[in-house]
Amino acid sequence: MIRLFVALEIPKEIRDRLYLLQGGVPGARWSAPQQYHLTLRFIGEVDEASASDIDDVLSTLRAAPFTLELGRVGEFGGKLPRALWAGVRNSAELSHLQKKIETAMQRLGLPAEERKFTPHVTLARLRNSPPEKVMEFVAHNALFASDAFEVKSFALFSNHLSGAGAVYNVERVYSLQ
Repeated sequence: MIRLFVALEIPKEIRDRLYLLQGGVPGARWSAPQQYHLTLRFIGEVDEASASDIDDVLSTLRAAPFTLELGRVGEFGGKLPRALWAGVRNSAELSHLQKKIETAMQRLGLPAEERKFTPHVTLARLRNSPPEKVMEFVAHNALFASDAFEVKSFALFSNHLSGAGAVYNVERVYSLQ
């Protein structure tokens, strides 16, 4: 079995900017910059045959390259915050690509994603972080915006859980054209 998801890789310059945001939140387990990504579709554990089918269908998807920009910082969890993230400025092209991937996964027989697509890059997972410190972090970084960057591909990642957290590996890259 292999645990998979489809995501965009984040360019190094943008990862470096995100890394500079880290700090000031007790209980935060900050993501390593090389692990930053923007998930388009979580797949979960599949067998090798299904992984091959997923690879085959993703290789047939067509979409044009587009420009993307990260903007704003937020949290998931409300009164009991569980994650900090950097959001994405509205992008019709990103939504289009995500919908194509979602449709392709459903055609393979995978269940529909139940959660609404909220494009983001996870900055930290939170455990018992004081909500007021989380809100201070969000307020302090409210004006965060990255430079625009060109999205020329998306990738199939594997996710291996370890004692030190998740380790993400790029299994295959699919060019946009």
